[in-house]
Amino acid sequence: MVEDKTLGIDVGASGIKGAIVNVITGELVTERFRVPTPFPAKPKAVAKAISGIVNHFEWKGLVGVGFPAVIQNGTAKTASNIDKKWIGTNVEKLLSETTGCPVYVRNDADVAGIAELRFGAGKSKKGTVILITIGSGLGSAVFTNGVLLPNSELGHLKFKGMIAEHYAADSIRKRLELSWNDWGKRFNEYLQHLEFLFSPDLILLGGGSSKKFDKYKDLLQVDCPVMPAKLLNHAGIIGAACLAASNKKE
Repeated sequence: MVEDKTLGIDVGASGIKGAIVNVITGELVTERFRVPTPFPAKPKAVAKAISGIVNHFEWKGLVGVGFPAVIQNGTAKTASNIDKKWIGTNVEKLLSETTGCPVYVRNDADVAGIAELRFGAGKSKKGTVILITIGSGLGSAVFTNGVLLPNSELGHLKFKGMIAEHYAADSIRKRLELSWNDWGKRFNEYLQHLEFLFSPDLILLGGGSSKKFDKYKDLLQVDCPVMPAKLLNHAGIIGAACLAASNKKE
């Protein structure tokens, strides 16, 4: 049985955000609550911050968490934008013990993609759909006829003698002080590479730079449609809640 309300939490590089979500409609039923991501973002400190969000909502039920790492069987296998001490940590076990709630954890881009395909710009889309989240790095979620290929990490593809997110993430635009035109050309090259590899039917763009889509959309020269995600900052929260609700152990 899928419960209709679940607490969703999205762990980002600068902030950890949460809200109670109606997983049937995809709507937030509370205001979003945010706390700063601890620095350094070590396991105990992040777990304490997440517990603070759970306590803020006086929540006792299911919790879903979108987390910036490859997650296999609840355990973090990578740590690209968080502390390396997370590698090998059973995130689900740590957060369940810290919060006192049953917690389900998945890659942050994957849960954002789940939300977009269920309630957002990818709703009812068939074929291969790729979501790219543009922020500190380049997150990705890949779906074929609505079925997720977990932990795709397309921001870590080898590209231009480096990994792709070191060439075309929004953090690179800021660090190199690139104009939207110059960064857009870089991002277009990256999307062309994805198109060559995957022949997607639709590419969705999430993350902070998706809000600036009008500034670079005319630079994108790929054959498939490219559009900004609809759920924006709520996607990770909604997707995490939906994933937890659907994975509840009976």
